[in-house]
Amino acid sequence: MKKVALHNLGCKVNAYETEAMGQLLKAAGYELVPFDTGADIYIINTCTVTNIADRKSRQMLHRAKKLNPEAIVVAVGCYVQTAGEKIQEDASIDLIIGNNKKKDLISILEAYEEGHKAEALIDINHTKEYESLSVTEQAEHTRAYVKVQDGCNQFCSYCIIPYARGRVRSREAEDICSEVEKLAAGGYQEVVLTGIHLSSYGVDLERENLLSLIRAVHQVPGIWRIRLGSLEPRIITEEFAKAIGELPKLCPHFHLSLQSGSDGVLKRMNRHYTTAEYEKACQILRCVFEEPALTTDVIVGFPGETEEEFLETEVFLQKIAFFQTHIFKYSRREGTKAAAMEGQISEAVKGERSKALLKLNEEHEVQYLKKQTGRQVEILVEEYLEINGVSYQTGHTREYCRAVFVSDRDLTGQIVSALGIKVLENEFLLCKLL
Repeated sequence: MKKVALHNLGCKVNAYETEAMGQLLKAAGYELVPFDTGADIYIINTCTVTNIADRKSRQMLHRAKKLNPEAIVVAVGCYVQTAGEKIQEDASIDLIIGNNKKKDLISILEAYEEGHKAEALIDINHTKEYESLSVTEQAEHTRAYVKVQDGCNQFCSYCIIPYARGRVRSREAEDICSEVEKLAAGGYQEVVLTGIHLSSYGVDLERENLLSLIRAVHQVPGIWRIRLGSLEPRIITEEFAKAIGELPKLCPHFHLSLQSGSDGVLKRMNRHYTTAEYEKACQILRCVFEEPALTTDVIVGFPGETEEEFLETEVFLQKIAFFQTHIFKYSRREGTKAAAMEGQISEAVKGERSKALLKLNEEHEVQYLKKQTGRQVEILVEEYLEINGVSYQTGHTREYCRAVFVSDRDLTGQIVSALGIKVLENEFLLCKLL
């Protein structure tokens, strides 16, 4: 039995695909082992979203070869698609497998070991095929991520992902629901629908869209929570919000990608909305749902971002008052339009701007958690901890607030009702079971 070590880099979609490859390997008789314990085969699912991600991918591949020079080192995924000749010249890599070929992992490995060559890299920009991968269990034992689409048609000026993942390809709803049914049978209570550009789900299908998919998943018995991955603000219409508001399993937690609160920067980023349109989406959600958790991403230091444009972003974040804002310093990515733009911002300025927004995020997170005190909340229990003789249990509310309560009974994997009491350490909601 050959030993295989897997390592994942990058996003939730990558993590899902790594889990799926692990299950393919186990089904084929391979033994999965931790990365540092020594393996016959190392498989690194790479990321290419920034130059730094490329470097981390190379470092992990080189580390694998150092751990066992005789092992087969396999580079998989996004970095493989964008690296070009560089990856062919890397002596640490024995085998490359591009996107849309992970499903063929076993046959590609077998062909390689027999001295044959299998097709392991395609022109991802000219395929309409959705790669058939699925999972029945994941590292998290209470919440499962379900990949529903791949690819992106947006071409933001800072992003390489459309070139690494190709155009939008959607998974059939029947296949998705079948996987959700298996996850429910395995004890999962919550699923998170995710993809490279989730809002585009169904644009390549005849009778499906994201709303019809959510409704279909909502009918699966045994699943009590549905959470959505990152959404584009333009999908939030009054009709869409009211429709999902009628689905009790749908969690009132919405991650709407922003990137900048300045219309000038948004235009240079090739984002397809204005701050006014974004604000309207937030207002719609807050009208339909009671205190929904709104979270977002923001890039600081985009090429040409003036002090005035940064202040516009800061003011906009104050106005919307998100539950959580994920702050990223712009990282130059070769091959994108933004990398060639004039007005690249210094790391020192990016650091100052990031620090200011991180402080604002801390304030908003506490403000939102305080709104949960005095309210009845529903917690999916994820962990049981004994600290100094006291039994603490933690989990997340429907709004994705981190909650903690005391109970001698291990309630891991169950959904419980509790009362929000107070905010602990500026990041936990202390609760009392009802």
